[in-house]
Amino acid sequence: MSKEEQVQEEPEIIFIPDEEGNEEEFEVIMKFEVDGSDKKYMMVVPVDADEESDEVYAFRYEEDGDDLQLYTIDDEEEWNIVEETFNTLMDEFSEDEEEESSK
Repeated sequence: MSKEEQVQEEPEIIFIPDEEGNEEEFEVIMKFEVDGSDKKYMMVVPVDADEESDEVYAFRYEEDGDDLQLYTIDDEEEWNIVEETFNTLMDEFSEDEEEESSK
């Protein structure tokens, strides 16, 4: 195993309060910007979710220094754009993985 394979990138963990104010841990799996927009989005998964769980949450976010402001995506049109971008990025990621494994 090469040194690069041994060094795993540390997952980015954020804490999001639920309705009762309890902080839940989420791992950021992807951040991206939508073409033609200055809005930034992140996809997160619950850290303590089952392996079989495919819950993925999307938020629009803004960074202000070290502070991170998350916004839910309520607009259906905006959600469709985010979902389409996420799926495209995941497809590209899968293709890259397949190319790497076939080398």
